[in-house]
Amino acid sequence: MTAAQPPATDLSTDAAEERAPADPPREPRRRRPDLVAVLVLLAGALWVTGRGWRDVRGRVLGAQPADQDFNEWMLAHAAHAVANLENPFFTRLQNAPDGVNLMTNVGIQLPGVLLAPVTLLGGAALSYLVLMTLNLAGTGLAWYWVLSRHVVGNRAAALVGAACCAFAPALVSHSNGHPHITAQLLIPFIVWRVARLTRGGRPLRDGLILGALVSAQFFVSVEILFILALACAMALLGHVLFRPRAALAAAPRALAVLGVAGALTLLVTAYPLWMQFLGPQHRSGHPTDPDKYALRLASYFSYATESLAGGPQGDRRLAANVTEEASFYGWPLVLLAVAAVAWLRREHLVRVLGFTAVLAALFSLGNTINWAVRGPGVPGPFRLLNGLPVVDAMVVARFALITTAALGVLVAIVVDRLLSGRIPARVGVVPLRPLVAVALAVALVPLLPTPLPAVGRPEVPRFVTAGGWRDHVAPGRTLVPVPVENMTSVRWGAAGGVGFAVPQGYFLGPTSPTDDTGRWGVDPRPTAALLTEVATGRRPAPVTVTPAERAQAELDVRHWRADAVALPRHPRAEALRSALDACFGPGRRVDDVWLWDVRPLTR
Repeated sequence: MTAAQPPATDLSTDAAEERAPADPPREPRRRRPDLVAVLVLLAGALWVTGRGWRDVRGRVLGAQPADQDFNEWMLAHAAHAVANLENPFFTRLQNAPDGVNLMTNVGIQLPGVLLAPVTLLGGAALSYLVLMTLNLAGTGLAWYWVLSRHVVGNRAAALVGAACCAFAPALVSHSNGHPHITAQLLIPFIVWRVARLTRGGRPLRDGLILGALVSAQFFVSVEILFILALACAMALLGHVLFRPRAALAAAPRALAVLGVAGALTLLVTAYPLWMQFLGPQHRSGHPTDPDKYALRLASYFSYATESLAGGPQGDRRLAANVTEEASFYGWPLVLLAVAAVAWLRREHLVRVLGFTAVLAALFSLGNTINWAVRGPGVPGPFRLLNGLPVVDAMVVARFALITTAALGVLVAIVVDRLLSGRIPARVGVVPLRPLVAVALAVALVPLLPTPLPAVGRPEVPRFVTAGGWRDHVAPGRTLVPVPVENMTSVRWGAAGGVGFAVPQGYFLGPTSPTDDTGRWGVDPRPTAALLTEVATGRRPAPVTVTPAERAQAELDVRHWRADAVALPRHPRAEALRSALDACFGPGRRVDDVWLWDVRPLTR
């Protein structure tokens, strides 16, 4: 097979209108281009995450430190669950004693299990950076493999398309603390297996392969799997619209394969699905209005914060925050994509890609389509889905992830046509190939990613990081950081290897035991509120603790199942010590914290 003869796909050419082509013959192995692709994609991933690698334990990568703290806790919990054979889908080690349903939060169970040796040996901070780096490089490599083997004949074109998928503004922005979004290593393979549904073969075998891939992705990110299902539904709709007869003819075999895949997936995921929708601390919906996270139409023609042509001066009205900049392709790429679809409109794959990209982009704009600011606008297609189960828990902007993948594949096809000589050298006096090459450069160079920022990590006491807590807190019992604050609890828990439980935390849970509507965190206990008042100066020194507050403090540490209360260095440490002494008796200095042993009150 030559570079000018791309392998046939079941969606690419009208010549295959009424037939299902066989797999292309295997070409001789060319290891050098593949090795170059691996090195380029890994170098790109290290470029994006590099500032975090300069000081793994002293810095937090990206613009959302709280998200990294939570995901480090999740990785620490996964390693703890592996080492202690505990439930990876539910825990009482955060939000003690009620716990957190990890299936309704960012699970990343499979990456956490695979990285457990790294976490146990090097800590959750190292494991997180490894995950974020491998997510980008691995996603790119997966797309490269599928594109080069099944979609285009030129390896360089496959690499360019794969880089677009892996380092697009969507994935770079989500690298600000969302490993469950950037972990898309299995997505290209699932997409390819779905595309094969129109081919001949063995339905049982194909169904088992597809089911195994889907099941594995379920334990990486349920959210991405759901978005992928929506993408496949959009592509299927396009396929039916453009080739109704072929779609109808392929339906029986496709349904058979999907039936096998669905049965296997349901068998493997039955318990975690029950946990997600019916288990303890499950929640439904998202705590915020979907339109809060909707993109603006102008975002598709602008540049992202972490792209070469973007920067912090970008328009913050176009996305909810830096993490959700899932579009931001710029005018040149949008125009190039429109021109490519018009030029290659006879190719079925290109028509389906264009249809899917536009439809997903429209859904990402929420209930009302606005150019730059929220207003009356034009009703958007998301209204058709708004409020449906599962969809009501989505972040609307993430529909643009579908558009990103479609554009990446389209770019690979255009580059392949250019490098294979299938674009005429000239049209009249116009040098077409140089013009297309310049258009590609103008469209793609401004999107090159810039390194993510890194900021100093909040200090965690040596009492926690060095393991001194083990002499004072039994495994699974609660260590209460003072003041009781969500992110402090999460940081201490992760730094301590999740060997102890913490109050409160950073998670999504139900509003109350009788209302499963999703909300962030929980309301603080009275003693937590008291200590916050002291820490912020709203209760001035000298601090007076009433008998009622002292009695409530005993009830609260009993509720938390606490063994110890710890006060690290704090600007209002003396006032906090006075309040804690009044609640629990005199504390004592242990390592770099003041400690109150409350086991006589809670055991």
